[in-house]
Amino acid sequence: MRFDSKQWEQGQPYAPLGTMYAAAYMRDHGYDVAIFDTMFTKHPNEVIPYLEKYTPSFFVIYDDGFNYLTKMCLTNMREAAFRMAKLAKEKGATVIVSSSDSTDRFDEYLAEGADFILLGEAEMTLLVLTDAIKNGDDDFSTIQGLAYKKDGAIIKTLRRSVIKELDNLPLPAWDLVDINPYRKMWVNHNGYFSMNVGTTRGCPFKCNWCAKPIYGNRYNSRSPENVVNELLMLKEKYNFDHIWFCDDIFGLKPGWVNHFADLVNTAGLKLKFKIQSRADLLLQENNIKALARAGCDNVWMGAESGSQKILDAMDKGIKVEQISEATHLLKANNIKPSFFIQFGYLGETKEDIALTIKMINRLLPHSIGVSVSYPLPGTVFYDKVKSELKNKTNWTDSDELMLMFKNTYPPAFYKRLHRYVQKNHHLHTAWHNTMQLFKKPLSIRLANLRKTVSIAYYLPAVWIDKLKLSTYQRS
Repeated sequence: MRFDSKQWEQGQPYAPLGTMYAAAYMRDHGYDVAIFDTMFTKHPNEVIPYLEKYTPSFFVIYDDGFNYLTKMCLTNMREAAFRMAKLAKEKGATVIVSSSDSTDRFDEYLAEGADFILLGEAEMTLLVLTDAIKNGDDDFSTIQGLAYKKDGAIIKTLRRSVIKELDNLPLPAWDLVDINPYRKMWVNHNGYFSMNVGTTRGCPFKCNWCAKPIYGNRYNSRSPENVVNELLMLKEKYNFDHIWFCDDIFGLKPGWVNHFADLVNTAGLKLKFKIQSRADLLLQENNIKALARAGCDNVWMGAESGSQKILDAMDKGIKVEQISEATHLLKANNIKPSFFIQFGYLGETKEDIALTIKMINRLLPHSIGVSVSYPLPGTVFYDKVKSELKNKTNWTDSDELMLMFKNTYPPAFYKRLHRYVQKNHHLHTAWHNTMQLFKKPLSIRLANLRKTVSIAYYLPAVWIDKLKLSTYQRS
């Protein structure tokens, strides 16, 4: 996290859930397992004392595939993985890597010291591979989901099918990670403590810019009972204040959200949580009312654009009107609507950008996450722009926001646009808040007064950024 200054400043770390699932699975099958948690480390060399303490037979770099930031691999993170692989190799360990990036770039990881790359969902492959090595086997060609070198040539085996019965997996090995620094950073930066839980794996939708190197297009779900049992355990052991359900899509299975809400209430579990979802899904089956019953506080929607032309070009499968309807319903049920917004998609014009900004100003989401289109290997979008990707194919950190292919405007425009849209959103939110204070003066709170006063900063700041955007547009 220290290698990504934007994430470090936000101070919202989540434990490596994918890693903890793999650790629990291996431990359940008889292996002695330890986790070196890299979240708060300053340098990959910090793994050295752990290598010397545990002298592992297998050193597994297992990325957290439940965190969307790991899909767009950052070069800082890749280089740290390369360094740790080399250090473990020097200590005599067999080095195994599982991540979105290594699935896409297995040849590079093998060249940097890894012995095996686990392609896609990896728990079962990891167990089969380590058992084979332990038993002295040297033919791995029949093990599904692998990439490795043999006699100088790279061998890639057939893809392994994903796990369908997720309830059969053990709960993540929370006991192998020190939760105290997570709690401390959350409380210091945000005033509460949030933990992460996954209820599903995969996404069946086919947005043509979204990569799915780990779980593919299959969508498999834990039962509501299984999820509630984990929540009760986490509440008892760690007394969380908040949960992030880190699924790509929360509660897609028919009836799941309503059943989950029933179980939460029956268990007397007081929940406050955020999810990621789609506007069209939220409008089905009274899902929003069920989410409110369960304790949902914030829903992040992949709104992406206020231009129907761009949504259709993305194969998003939603309508601008659905984004509007879902936003209004969420607010009516006291759930904060938040938007993921994406600029710079192929064919986007000045008019499309204006439509997106107008949508944000009109709907006033609680928060917005603004990015520029990022080409991920294995996507239709990547195939369209890969010929324009030269040496620059990844961001160094998540705040770089560099457009890496030729589009309507130069990369500097989109960087400035990101700042303008964020400030403009703050300005319109503050203005709306001010109008509400005039209408309901008895409801004044300190936080509302702060937002009102912020108009004095955002009004000139937005005007200056708009002037700079005009300069980039003319150039």
